[in-house]
Amino acid sequence: MPRPPVLKLAEVLAEIRMSPSAFYRLRARGLAPRMIKLPNGELRCRRADLDAWWEACERETPEWR
Repeated sequence: MPRPPVLKLAEVLAEIRMSPSAFYRLRARGLAPRMIKLPNGELRCRRADLDAWWEACERETPEWR
């Protein structure tokens, strides 16, 4: 099944297993995935942006020893 190209905030939070408050703290520090703010105020995230964020997290995390 293909992944949707644009995710709702609730879908992003479920995928990264994070609470809304933790996500907004991360976003305020500029560390969250890139989001799109719609005219109605809702947030969306492109699948490509979320995948890139995951890859960046993997690169910046030292390997477990």
